[in-house]
Amino acid sequence: MASRSVVLVVVIVVALAGIGVGFLAGYEYRGTPASSPAVITNDTLSILGAGTLNTLFPQLASLLVNETPNISAPLPAQTYEGSLDITTAITTLAARADVAAVADFRLIPSLLEPKFANYEVVWGATPEVLVYNSSIAAFDGVNETNWAQKLINDVDNPNNAPMAVWNASTDPNGYNEIFSLQLQGMLYNNSPTKFYSQLYGGAPGTPAIPNATKVGTHVVAELEHESQAATLLRTGVVSALITYRSFAVVNHLPFVSFNPIVGLYANNSTALADYAKISTTIVSSTGAFATVVPAPVLFSITVPTNAQNRALGAAFIHLLLSPQGSAIISEGGAFTPIFPGWTDDPSAVPPVLAPDVAPLPSWASPFVT
Repeated sequence: MASRSVVLVVVIVVALAGIGVGFLAGYEYRGTPASSPAVITNDTLSILGAGTLNTLFPQLASLLVNETPNISAPLPAQTYEGSLDITTAITTLAARADVAAVADFRLIPSLLEPKFANYEVVWGATPEVLVYNSSIAAFDGVNETNWAQKLINDVDNPNNAPMAVWNASTDPNGYNEIFSLQLQGMLYNNSPTKFYSQLYGGAPGTPAIPNATKVGTHVVAELEHESQAATLLRTGVVSALITYRSFAVVNHLPFVSFNPIVGLYANNSTALADYAKISTTIVSSTGAFATVVPAPVLFSITVPTNAQNRALGAAFIHLLLSPQGSAIISEGGAFTPIFPGWTDDPSAVPPVLAPDVAPLPSWASPFVT
């Protein structure tokens, strides 16, 4: 597993993105899934999930328990942490779970398949947003257009609490916040480095660290857990962070939405062209550098090949894709459900899930091949 003290290497682009506003397309719930899977008896559901799912997935698990005799889903059998930590736990530490859910739909095909998983199902979209302390004057009047400058104003004020950042080598939130900063600069200021360079130091290709001369001690070291971040924000230890809308919604925190391209929510041709012009490099679980490019924020799930009860894992995915599951994950606008779920390999999906899924759309397939 990569050290938690690793730093990022950011590749700054020299090409200018075309300016355009992309809008969400194709993320809606349609139809009704198949009937419930066969009853599974005398078993415990175990879950490995991205940190922001630590409220919604326990609700789904409880619903499954209520609908299925003789199973349980105790919280000690559920672990929620950075998505890259999850894949590393499965591949390196031989962790076993009936389902594994990650915050970047590229991770299961690239890091778990084919040895540790046979397929993935993309089930929901949620954009990046700015979560902030509304009592701080620097955020007065914050909106989709000016949020990045407001964030810089906040960080520049030594009387304000520091902002929080994520570890991109363990959590997709870490590289997505870098992408949102760069995309905001590209879209509104003709410069991908305008805001990024005020929060991160380092020339292109060198480690990206908090800019000591600009920010000083006003940027917190990397965070690892969403629950930690919520507590720090509520108690005033940090002033703001860039994270998923789902995190803001389930924790009842004030947030400002981004332009759909900046929030990594759009998937049209303009958005995809803009995403292709920037990248960042993280430290992989092997300690080697790995390049990451932006993609729409799409959460996916699989039943690992070493799951103790693969039928129970499939039942959970079925429920996640059902109208009842959709109601839970979409409450308050946390996630936009995707139904049928998108799978990278329809032939590998168990029969009980076949009516619930469809192939990845053509624009998404290149991200996982």
